[in-house]
Amino acid sequence: MPLLFSYGTLQREAVQLSTFGRSLEGRPDALVGFEQSLLEIEDPEFVAESGKAEHSIVSFNGRHDSCVDGTVFEVSESELAKADEYEPAGYERISATLASGKQAWVYADTDP
Repeated sequence: MPLLFSYGTLQREAVQLSTFGRSLEGRPDALVGFEQSLLEIEDPEFVAESGKAEHSIVSFNGRHDSCVDGTVFEVSESELAKADEYEPAGYERISATLASGKQAWVYADTDP
């Protein structure tokens, strides 16, 4: 099963229930070589659902002393597709190596 790393809203149980129809069980992990910043979301429906316009986003900087904490979840291929539908414009799913050495999908800014 694919692994999905979340540093933001996909860690919330309410978001998991509305996106996947179930609560996900995850483990703490970290994304090494990335930095976190804020992205202004322009999708009014997403903003209304989340309650805010600014959301965290990560971008690769290649520095080993830079990391973003979060949670890694095991998801199915169909849940991964649902996560793709959930994420607003500005986020792209990429593969990354976590601090644990696991390979996981993460939504990142690929054009910082």
